[in-house]
Amino acid sequence: MVGTYGYAAPEYVETGHLTIHSDVWSFGVVLYEILTGRRTLERNRPVIEQKLLDWVKQFPVDSKRFSMIIDPRLINEYSFNAAKQIAKLADSCLNKNAKERPTMTQVVERLKQIIQDLEGENTSTNRNAESSQSSLSRRKQNKVCPCVLS
Repeated sequence: MVGTYGYAAPEYVETGHLTIHSDVWSFGVVLYEILTGRRTLERNRPVIEQKLLDWVKQFPVDSKRFSMIIDPRLINEYSFNAAKQIAKLADSCLNKNAKERPTMTQVVERLKQIIQDLEGENTSTNRNAESSQSSLSRRKQNKVCPCVLS
């Protein structure tokens, strides 16, 4: 297949046969492309960074260095927890043993769960921010007009 370098699952490279497991592998690659903002092969980078999957292996999800793979253009405009969960999902899609990869249905369900968790996180954060803002507002009122206390 032309144009699939970097997306081809190991079993496809070995046998030349595509399966639904091959598609899951490719989707795992796409997830890492989204997280990193990089393509599967970038020859203009140092040799150690040219192949996306080889490069991300140096930054395991549960390591302190994981954040180094996140697309710098996101400039902290993302949930670090969600990024880790997506990387873990990508890793499961990239399991060398095709039969141990999740199905696409499982992948979609996991992505939905990550989004739900993120929305819950944002709602909680917004409530905390509103509560802090309200508290700050009351303190400012008290400083401006101490008679509010009476």
